[in-house]
Amino acid sequence: MKKTNVIEVENLTKMFGDFTAVNAITFEVKKGEIFGFLGANGAGKTTAMKMLIGISKPTSGKAKVAGFDVFTHAEDIKKNIGYMSQKFALYDDLTVKENITFFGGIYGLSRPKIKEKTIALLEELGLQEVANQLVGSLPLGWKQKISFSVSLLHEPQIVFLDEPTGGVDPITRRQFWEMIYKSANQGTTIFVTTHYMDEAEYCDRVSIMVEGKIEALDTPKKLKDQFKVDSMNEVFLKLARNIE
Repeated sequence: MKKTNVIEVENLTKMFGDFTAVNAITFEVKKGEIFGFLGANGAGKTTAMKMLIGISKPTSGKAKVAGFDVFTHAEDIKKNIGYMSQKFALYDDLTVKENITFFGGIYGLSRPKIKEKTIALLEELGLQEVANQLVGSLPLGWKQKISFSVSLLHEPQIVFLDEPTGGVDPITRRQFWEMIYKSANQGTTIFVTTHYMDEAEYCDRVSIMVEGKIEALDTPKKLKDQFKVDSMNEVFLKLARNIE
């Protein structure tokens, strides 16, 4: 059975004055897919993501996210996606429970639904004992897991994750990816940026941006075959050298 596209992008471009930050990128993402969006710092990844999540207007091109046009229905896009930024959306001066309640309210969930979701989330993450602790007192890895779970509270079609595992230990990274797999298996589409090339191997498909353009896009296996290398890190290095 053919999966439907939940993100469709055609010649999407963003310019700042004379500088082209994102240069006519085209791709699509299917429902339930884990799509890796890779590139070095300054390659245009974050700028592209901001256009897709409805907080930055493109200069030209076309894009639909969750069926909504990025030019005309940015607010509808925001209601149908989850977003976890590199710097976390959680409030350090609120408890774990208060954060869940606060974001549940922002996402428009009813009080009974928030209560139900809070109990389920705390149980799933094994955080019942720290439910009333300030988020600021928790280890980084725990914050990231809570932040990801909070981005899924309203059961969005798509979750955008910007460098979600930066700065955590390998065990926590692995646990985080288990959470990503679980969500994808339940039909949530995951759009993830990462600079860890080993994490690219966990994605269904990967796009690699270099200087504002998508220079490669395929499954990790096909990209490794295409570039005749054994790892995504080597794909990235070879691609960067080819462009220079």
